[in-house]
Amino acid sequence: MIRVVLADDQTLVRGAFALLVDSAPDLTVVGQAATGTEAITLARSERADVVVMDIRMPELDGIAATARIAADDDLAGVRVLVLTTYDTDDNVLAALRAGASGFLIKDTKPVALLAAIRTVAAGESLLSPSATAAVIARVRAVPDPTPRPSLGTLTDRELDVLIRIARGMSNAEIAEALVVSPLTVKTHVSRILAKLLARDRVQLVIAAYEAGLVTPGPG
Repeated sequence: MIRVVLADDQTLVRGAFALLVDSAPDLTVVGQAATGTEAITLARSERADVVVMDIRMPELDGIAATARIAADDDLAGVRVLVLTTYDTDDNVLAALRAGASGFLIKDTKPVALLAAIRTVAAGESLLSPSATAAVIARVRAVPDPTPRPSLGTLTDRELDVLIRIARGMSNAEIAEALVVSPLTVKTHVSRILAKLLARDRVQLVIAAYEAGLVTPGPG
């Protein structure tokens, strides 16, 4: 059973999402938070697997709360799925850089929300090609000022894997393209994460675009 904390300052929104999440046999809402501070507390006390996090909340916003969760070793297993009014919210990129494993538009279809929670809980990242286009554009326009390890620490094969991750390929697809086993790809991904001090594949995608390894567009 995937344990979910819902964080949104609007009671009706939380209630609607709670009804939806609890309707799935493999998901359960273990807490509802109106602020980022409450979300962090509930994530810890309720042993949450996923926090569905709004960005705009009082006391502590979703970006700051996401950063604190990502930086807390005791919450290493907690994944954050950010909710946003994507077209107008310029903080999405900051949330991903803070450690969120993905994002959704608030008017997303119910089945897509449930699938996204499962995806994030499984340790994968939610990177819809259509939704990431604007985010990637911001990555190139506004580089992250936070120092990060150089891509020069990666081997040629690891760079190849990183490029394919940034293009949205799964481990299985990368394995097929490189004619290696999925386990070998998984090992490469783990090493890349460690070398770049990245939390998950979202941050690897951001690193690849910031470095200019890939550019927005087909292929």
